Amino acid sequence: MKQLSLPAVLLLGSSGVFADTGTALAPVVVTATRTAQTADATLAPVTVITREEIERSSAQMLPEVLRGVPGLTLSNTGGPGKETSIFLRGTNSNHVLVLIDGIKVGSVTTGKVAIQDLPLSQVERIELVRGPRSSLYGSEAIGGVIQIFTRRGGGDLKPRASLTLGSHDTLEGSLGLSGGSDAGWFNLGLGGLDTDGFDARRDAEPDDDGYRNQSVSLRAGRTLGERTEVEMNWLRTEADVEYDGFYNESESEQQVLGARLKTMLSERWDSTLQLGRSWDESDNFSDGVFMSRYDTRRDSASWQNDIAVGDDLLTLGLDYQNDELDSSEAYDTRERDNRGAFGQYQFDLGAHELIAALRYDDNEQFGHQSTGSLGWGYDLDRSLRLVASYGTAFRAPSFNELYFPNYGTPDLPPEESENLEVGLQGRHAYGSWSLSLFQNDIDNLISSVLVDPATYSYRAASIDSARIRGLEAVYAVAYQSWSLSANLLLSDPEDRDDGSQLRRRARRVLNVDLDRRFGDLTVGGVFHAESRRPDGSVTLAGYGTFDLRANYRLAADWTFGARVANLFDKDYETAAGYNQDDRAYYVTLGYAPR
Repeated sequence: MKQLSLPAVLLLGSSGVFADTGTALAPVVVTATRTAQTADATLAPVTVITREEIERSSAQMLPEVLRGVPGLTLSNTGGPGKETSIFLRGTNSNHVLVLIDGIKVGSVTTGKVAIQDLPLSQVERIELVRGPRSSLYGSEAIGGVIQIFTRRGGGDLKPRASLTLGSHDTLEGSLGLSGGSDAGWFNLGLGGLDTDGFDARRDAEPDDDGYRNQSVSLRAGRTLGERTEVEMNWLRTEADVEYDGFYNESESEQQVLGARLKTMLSERWDSTLQLGRSWDESDNFSDGVFMSRYDTRRDSASWQNDIAVGDDLLTLGLDYQNDELDSSEAYDTRERDNRGAFGQYQFDLGAHELIAALRYDDNEQFGHQSTGSLGWGYDLDRSLRLVASYGTAFRAPSFNELYFPNYGTPDLPPEESENLEVGLQGRHAYGSWSLSLFQNDIDNLISSVLVDPATYSYRAASIDSARIRGLEAVYAVAYQSWSLSANLLLSDPEDRDDGSQLRRRARRVLNVDLDRRFGDLTVGGVFHAESRRPDGSVTLAGYGTFDLRANYRLAADWTFGARVANLFDKDYETAAGYNQDDRAYYVTLGYAPR
């Protein structure tokens, strides 16, 4: 089992900085335990997407990169910039906690994150943890956690640039500058995307529904002596999206600002203070006429202490969160806060590893909530490990579910879950693999209930419960010039009230990604398939798509990439009545000094 020394854990786990682990070690992750571990040492299923993998994919948008993650499916309402929902191991789209550089983001009103607007050009790394994590992070982490790290910088002063052209008059560009030394570092990035898109809905007036996005990011840090480090991060993205319906245009802005102070109080005690603010704002229009405004803000603070106890690690922390809303709609309540305290103990018992965590949250709206988790790992030999875990989680109702005029129900309780998982992991000369069996029972699911058929009036109500059982299989191997990764999800996402299959959740999902290197040229493809799934009164047909890509190093600092998305021009839907793209072509020219 690969474990980091305490100084490395304290440095990496609190600052979000990632070490150069080389070819012999797995990448370092911090999201699973809020401390640094190698990815193959974590007891939770973790996927890491690096900047190199993002560029090799030739993807333009974040959902395109996430689609191949084990256990994850997406639904999209009509193309680039349209609402995109994440279903992680069959849980709801608001059951995934999203962090950017350690700061919690998302809309206070909907409880979701507009992942379709987050700029891929500003992303250095993505960590995705599957399974409950409320015992460390609080609300929303029922299905898992996605943490996005923006580019950090460091080393010699280096500019970078990229330009992409493609179908639907797509034009995307990015510029960046990074540099630094052992004492300090910075990264500045700019990006923009403009596309005419395609017709979002099948039953609407035929037209192209375009999308535009502009982004900027800044991340900088400095060491103060040998024991203290400060860092700040800022990301801002503005989007303008057209779509079909009564509201047919939206202007939105997402922004996150954070600061972190890390101090090594002793050789065995590291303390980190992090402050953050995130914004999610939108103005909605109908044929150019203003209709509504939703401006939400989330302030957060976290104080985390990592203390070495012999060969073990104790983590103690306090979290604070304040949610605030300003809207053209008349919400009865526009602000609430949450205070949390958590503790985690990581035991190293030779061939056995144990991790126990507890958390207590006190929410101004619904009172207190306690969650916990217990994980166990046992090394059967140097290449085979057995793991098992149990965890509880919850989600606080959103402002729309509680207070939206003529819809919200103020006394809704939190959604709650219990998750059991057992797995087997192997690392061999012929590749690495894992098998995981899981069951997630979720109670107090919040649904929209029809209360007046004559006026189509709905209210939020806590009526549903779900049981999601599944098998997740993951395999990866690299041999000479070939690399292959594949994952399979077999699940039963059941609404326990009527025994039906949960909406937009497939029972079978398969991803296969294959690459072949020919010197400076790499050619690859990815196959994605999902079985049929219900969506309201209709059943969406199963489908499979294949994307083809090629990347060529023109010179030491120049690369050329090409991608054909949906090569076989498959006609399919991920949300009933909404179109997905036909065959599409993209080429990218990139400059990035080594």
